[in-house]
Amino acid sequence: MLKLSGVIITFNEERNIERCLQSLVNVVDEIVVVDSYSTDNTKAICQKFNVTFIEQEFLGYIEQKNFALEQATYEHVVSLDGDEALSEALQNSIIHLKSNWVFDGYYANRFNNFCGQWIKHSDWYPNKKLRVFDKTKAKWAGINPHDTIQFHDSTTRSGHLKGDILHWTYQTYSEFNKKTEYFSTIAAKAYYDKGKTAPIWKIIWNPTWAFFKSYILRLGFLDGFNGFVIGVQTANITFLKYSKLRELYKNL
Repeated sequence: MLKLSGVIITFNEERNIERCLQSLVNVVDEIVVVDSYSTDNTKAICQKFNVTFIEQEFLGYIEQKNFALEQATYEHVVSLDGDEALSEALQNSIIHLKSNWVFDGYYANRFNNFCGQWIKHSDWYPNKKLRVFDKTKAKWAGINPHDTIQFHDSTTRSGHLKGDILHWTYQTYSEFNKKTEYFSTIAAKAYYDKGKTAPIWKIIWNPTWAFFKSYILRLGFLDGFNGFVIGVQTANITFLKYSKLRELYKNL
């Protein structure tokens, strides 16, 4: 039976981290928490559990998660954010994997809770994520802050697990607004570093398409008012990202 490492990055997650850890304790054989010097009770809560707690200045979402992978003892990992937890069904699926590991990595659907409502449509469900994998065959990649697991070569194979990654995302509209501003700044800088451009047509078209896809094509209207809010903010973060990217070039 193979052994699993649970790997989490945190910063000021006192609201969520205990729920995350409780969902892992009966599933994995060690838990590694890499914390960016939280100023709330995150560290104290983690120390109630049998975890390896490492403090590391924030390197960027992708870089921090890869650093955390390096701290894991075992090759096979379950990677979560501090505001996520494994559903009971997903816990059972992963436990079953320990004696029946077939693929190089496994996807699970992520179920997002927004302002107290579980979002069943928009771009937010099923929101498939690869979070259980062999770390010798994959790493975190993408463009900050949108990290994703990337296999090292095309010969790797992946499966899909029953159960959900439960994600307690923004719990107030003001929190959503603040994070939209924050993430759009990070994304604009990452795009700038990669040489991406921001012509006017992208600033107009991309947000329009983002709203249409989220609210109409992905049936966001079925999530009621919060589905509309998500569609508007999806468009807004796209608009801000390209506007700030254009500003970066203008300020050269």
